[in-house]
Amino acid sequence: MSRILIVDDHEVLRDGVKRIFDKQPGATVFGEASTAPEALRLARDEAWDVVVLDLSLGGRNGLEVLKELRQLRPHLPVLILSMHSEELFARRAFKAGAAGYITKDSPRTELVAAVNKVIQGGTYVSPALAEKLVGDLRRDTDRPPHELLSDREFEVLRLIASGKTVSEIADILALSSGTISTYRTRILEKMGLKTNAELTLYAIHNKLVD
Repeated sequence: MSRILIVDDHEVLRDGVKRIFDKQPGATVFGEASTAPEALRLARDEAWDVVVLDLSLGGRNGLEVLKELRQLRPHLPVLILSMHSEELFARRAFKAGAAGYITKDSPRTELVAAVNKVIQGGTYVSPALAEKLVGDLRRDTDRPPHELLSDREFEVLRLIASGKTVSEIADILALSSGTISTYRTRILEKMGLKTNAELTLYAIHNKLVD
């Protein structure tokens, strides 16, 4: 019997994941959480074989939730199931301790394979991402500027590039406007840019915004 904790703020998605595994051989017990506090409580209070985690949880950064889960349960594998492309977040997710990364448009069989692999102690990387990672190693290329940003800085970058104002970003992230302005300054300095316009053009060119 497998025990799967599904963490996503969309009930339809959670139901879809359950239906996929209900059709597989063997019994599966599910837990569901739509918020970060709920996910952390369930992870702390009950035993699970794997957490299937979305990166967007109603204002909370999924990478932060991932790090908290890893601190709470270091040996509990976490599989990221995200709408965001692998190129955008997979490296950050693995760095934060994810056992695998898969996108929501993947085939059902791939999700099942990914969950089974991480439950067995493995790491799941899609063939496309594995090929890209190997290609990067062979080229020995320098990391692009946006990969030098912290997870929070990267989040602020994406929000700025999507057209959000400082006050809007502050509301979304539950931070002060002054803190967001400080992040913006750091981002521009690290990336060698001067204006929001330059930052937005960079983000669009590198496909960092949806």
